[in-house]
Amino acid sequence: MDTITPTMTANDDRDAFSALLQRHAGIVFKIAGSYAHGPEDRADLAQDIAAQLWHAWPKYDPARSVTTWMYRIALNVAISHLRHRQLRQRHDALPLDETLHDVADGNAVDPENEQGVRLLRDFIARQPPLDRALLLLYLEDRSQREIAEILGITESNVSTKIGRMKQRIRDAFR
Repeated sequence: MDTITPTMTANDDRDAFSALLQRHAGIVFKIAGSYAHGPEDRADLAQDIAAQLWHAWPKYDPARSVTTWMYRIALNVAISHLRHRQLRQRHDALPLDETLHDVADGNAVDPENEQGVRLLRDFIARQPPLDRALLLLYLEDRSQREIAEILGITESNVSTKIGRMKQRIRDAFR
C-alpha cells in the first residue's frame, strides 16, 4: 500500500517514496514524453516532476489515490515547463522543428500504423495544455471522475471536453 506512517524514519520515508516512484514511473515518463521534445528535454522534465513529487510527498494524503496525486503534480509541472519553453522560443529567432529530423525506423513492422501513431502524437502535441492532459488521461482509460479530480474540473466539463475532443480528432483525420 502506498502510505506513510508517523513512525517512519527519514530513510524509511525516502525508501517508501523511491518504491512508489519506481512503481508508478510510467506516469512520469508518459507526461514528460507528451509535454517535452527531444530526449534531453524529456529527461529534464521527468527529473523536475520527480523532484516536485518528492517535495510534495510529506503533504500526500493517503486517503486519496496516489496515481491521481501523481498525475496532478506531474501535469502541473509539465504545463509550467511548457509555458516556460514557449516563452524561451519567443526569444529565439528560429526554433528547431524536431519532427523534420525524425528518421524512419527501418525495423517498423507496419509503416501505416507508425504513420497513424505519429499523426496522433502530432495532434496531441498541438492541443492546449489542459486538453492535452485530458486526452492523455482519456486514452489511458481513466474514469471521468478521476480525470475531473486530476484536472480540477467538474465531471460534466470532462464529458463535454471529451465530446469536443473526439469531434476535433474526427475533423483532423478526415
